[in-house]
Amino acid sequence: MIPASPLLGSALHSVGAMSAALCYTPQQKLQGWSWQTYWLSQAFICWLIAPIIGAFMTIPDTIQVLQAAPKDAMVVTFLLGLAYGIGGTAFGLAIRYVGYSLTYAIAIGLSCVLGTLTGPVVSGTLKSIMDRPGFGWVMAGVFVGLAGTLLCGVAGRMKEVELERGQNAQQPFMLTKGLTLCVIAGVLSAVYGIAVNDTGKPIAETAARFGAGHWQTNMVYVFANSGAFLTTALYTIGLGIRNKTFGEFRRVKGHGSRVLTLNYLMSLLTGCMWYAQFLFYGLGHVRMGAFEFSSWAIHMTMLILFSTIAGLAMKEWHGRSRRTQAAITLALTVLVAAVLILTYGNYLGEQPPVH
Repeated sequence: MIPASPLLGSALHSVGAMSAALCYTPQQKLQGWSWQTYWLSQAFICWLIAPIIGAFMTIPDTIQVLQAAPKDAMVVTFLLGLAYGIGGTAFGLAIRYVGYSLTYAIAIGLSCVLGTLTGPVVSGTLKSIMDRPGFGWVMAGVFVGLAGTLLCGVAGRMKEVELERGQNAQQPFMLTKGLTLCVIAGVLSAVYGIAVNDTGKPIAETAARFGAGHWQTNMVYVFANSGAFLTTALYTIGLGIRNKTFGEFRRVKGHGSRVLTLNYLMSLLTGCMWYAQFLFYGLGHVRMGAFEFSSWAIHMTMLILFSTIAGLAMKEWHGRSRRTQAAITLALTVLVAAVLILTYGNYLGEQPPVH
């Protein structure tokens, strides 16, 4: 049994969220690769190879754990991973129609709320945790985080509009199609939180019985992440066949072998950073105590927070209007408040229940 320590748990969640927020920065160094070639390369690392290696490195008697863990939990967790992979594809397509900022805000906002609350509702544990001190704070933090995420989306859209005007660009903006894809992405992204926090819990508990300790969640990723890899691989391979880009894995047109090596190294770095978020998510999740269901909300809120801070650091907001800068400042303030509220609620949750 891992001692509850919500403050430490939140700190570990922040490390994972920061890794996720920065994991796609290596993409800027790629040369001569199509999107599907890069996406399949990094997905192979973060969705398939890293979870398997991580499990064997941190879970004692891994084979025995696989034999002892409930088979229905493995199957359901894998299937939810499949759905999550579809959600990731919908996310990428939505960006083409409504832009990065609105897609992130709507999809992550939905994922935050649904991925946090669905598990306790379905499992029937919501009523019991409602009686604990701090529950109101946790719920307030979830919805304050949602508000901050939506504000980030509004500010981001304001920035995108200003950039389009400055470049005299006329990018297609298809609201109905984009919003539909955002909802699909948000709902199917939420199921990953359900897979890790709820359906995969019996797998983690089995690993804990074999001495996995705070690494127990790594066993769940073997199933959830491989499911996501399957749907991602099918989609990217289909694109590769249609666009005839498989040759890029062997040679980058117009570039030498050094560029090909660099592309593979950047994909490896992306995949490792993306998997690091899961690694630290698991370490934080097992320490959250009575309100461990709030891990997904904390992670998603911090992901938006650090992604926005990274954008500021890379001067993506430089030269924007005062109105737009005020909007993103307000969004960041609300997100910081949400993290503090969630952490405080989890801290209160470790106090004796009031009868």
